[in-house]
Amino acid sequence: MILKLAIRNIMGAGFRTWLNIFILSLAYFLIIAVQGLFSGWQKEASLQIRKWDIGGGQYWQEKYDPYDPFSLDESHAPIPDVIKPGISAGRAVPILLAPATIYPQGRMRSIILKGIPHDQNLLQLPTDLLLPEHDQIQVICGGRLATSLDLNEGDLITVRWRNLHGTFDAAELRIAGIFHTSVLTVDNNQLWINLKQLQSMLEMPDQATIITVRDENIRAPLSGFEYKSLHFLLADLEAMIEAKQAGSAILYFILLFMALIAVFDTQILSLFRRRREIGTMMALGMTRLKIIQLLTLEGSLHAILAILIGAVYGVPLLYLASHKGIYIGTAGDDFGLSGITESLYPVYGWKLVLGTILLVLIMVTAVSFFPTRQITRLKPTDALRGKLTRRGEA
Repeated sequence: MILKLAIRNIMGAGFRTWLNIFILSLAYFLIIAVQGLFSGWQKEASLQIRKWDIGGGQYWQEKYDPYDPFSLDESHAPIPDVIKPGISAGRAVPILLAPATIYPQGRMRSIILKGIPHDQNLLQLPTDLLLPEHDQIQVICGGRLATSLDLNEGDLITVRWRNLHGTFDAAELRIAGIFHTSVLTVDNNQLWINLKQLQSMLEMPDQATIITVRDENIRAPLSGFEYKSLHFLLADLEAMIEAKQAGSAILYFILLFMALIAVFDTQILSLFRRRREIGTMMALGMTRLKIIQLLTLEGSLHAILAILIGAVYGVPLLYLASHKGIYIGTAGDDFGLSGITESLYPVYGWKLVLGTILLVLIMVTAVSFFPTRQITRLKPTDALRGKLTRRGEA
């Protein structure tokens, strides 16, 4: 009976009921849509970073600090013998880093030379282009660097570096290829060169700065190197996404606040306008607890109906977004966000959907319950006359 009465009462409210339901459904939809967008970004960015840069984990030379460019001169050590069979089998890739300066079109720019074996297949870099031709040193670079310096395939560029003994040297390098990636850490201010050639240029035979491994389970200790897990290497990405999620929470709060205020106002109006109805039900024997349950259920039904209304337009839109993607173009480059491709594919897990539904449902139920507490001090005779008993009255 209580359920039937609750449904009849909220349907009888007309436009006000459907407006509240629509706002609540919009809250459901936006929370799930935006959170799914962040989940999709994290999943795709992590995948791209692993493909292009970190593989299944890395070993860093003990002195290497990616945030300290002055550490590069000392961040090198002989490749341990224990990892060499894995390198030969393609399960690991040594990378040597060195600071350098290039002079494109008479300008000067600091870069990092990165040596990598030309025959590796662990990372997605087109390193097969690094084979020397006619004693000319070949390099590859990312599309962002090429665009900023107006470089094209086949161009020659002067590079100066300092070897192990502190002696400066220079040479002309040929741009053998330009690759395009969404991962900034393999593109910005970097030139990739054959590992053997860079070791020879720096007089650092058989040395490396980073050893990237294919399998995250490879964690054997290496002399002179420290293992960095995927969790550590992706920490910056995860922190960035968490910061974006915290900012988007303001939107959720505003929308939910509007919806909850509407439900709260509806409950207050119900108590004021339905005084005689409540008094009649109490006079007919309905307990105060049952009346509180009735009014609270009426408020909760707004959230339940909002789920159904939101599903009508939300499910098709979310399905299209997850399968067709949301085109953002080069917005990732504009904001310096690594790993974002031209289209984002949101991911909507059952935990996200169920958690959002429970959160909104609990909040709406709580907001619906608070105004009904006034019924506990309501006298049936006063309610029948259209009055509400004031606090402190007998």
